[in-house]
Amino acid sequence: MSGCSHWRARFESVRMRFLLTAMLLVAVNIHAEIAVQGHRGARAVRPENTLSAFKYALEIGVDVLELDLVVSKDDVLVIHHDLWVNQDLCLRDGKTIKQKEPLIELTLQQIKQFDCGSRKNPRFPQQVLQQGEQIPTLKELFSLVKDSRLEVSERVRFNIETKIYRPRSELTPTPQRFAELLVEEIQASPFRDRIIVQSFDYRTLKWVKRLDPGIKVSQLSSRSFVDLVAAARSIKADYISPDWKSLTADMVGEFHANDIKVAPWTANTPEAWNYLIDLGVDDIITDDPLALINYLRQKQLRPKHNGDFHLLMSIPLKQSQ
Repeated sequence: MSGCSHWRARFESVRMRFLLTAMLLVAVNIHAEIAVQGHRGARAVRPENTLSAFKYALEIGVDVLELDLVVSKDDVLVIHHDLWVNQDLCLRDGKTIKQKEPLIELTLQQIKQFDCGSRKNPRFPQQVLQQGEQIPTLKELFSLVKDSRLEVSERVRFNIETKIYRPRSELTPTPQRFAELLVEEIQASPFRDRIIVQSFDYRTLKWVKRLDPGIKVSQLSSRSFVDLVAAARSIKADYISPDWKSLTADMVGEFHANDIKVAPWTANTPEAWNYLIDLGVDDIITDDPLALINYLRQKQLRPKHNGDFHLLMSIPLKQSQ
């Protein structure tokens, strides 16, 4: 082979490798914006809405910590799904809670008396209990992330749901007051630009935008909504978060055409994830974020971050005694 032919062959070889690499990168980047949101931290494997769930989610490299927010009697923002202490998942003094106790009627000191890590959610048999796990405050979660040495803590986002229902107004502050408390907490944290506030009740979202237009908001929805685009645009929503089963390709296309990102809830199976990936959603909210992270990697749809512990079926699931 002549010198010219030799260099031409080497050039063609390098060119083909470059093209193949570029094609792979394009294939990955098509879905590079699909973010994994750990629903209530990671309730498939840890007690929901607890610091242990959020710590686990950080360890596996989740993109977004999804959580629920309620207000106590003394105006503290606490992380809990229900407007009253969950009688199925929490204990007091090691005993079952006999009656509903609204959080709005309890001070933070009283709320901290409950153990919400010692009863397993029967829907999630792989859940690892964490005895003595208290109901955390939003400030405590912010401190957990701020103090974390994990690389993911530098980029993880928060998706915070305001739990407020118009028919049960006696169990919550007014939408304005709820938003004021939340915006104040957000602005006092180093995470303002990494926070999304979501709700089924648009009133708190409107107040958040009024108080601080720079905070992102997401309109949660069920299948009862008719015009989701109009609902999202009316509150200047950055995201729409529908039940994943209600989504279609046309809906996602319409949301994106209106500069609204799509973060469906709560998808827990490969079939659901594959459907949503094909639709081109931006985020997926799931109870098992590690399984979704691994699924995206297997499909070459997620690059590895230094802060991820991928294939972490790896983290020992040690049952507390």
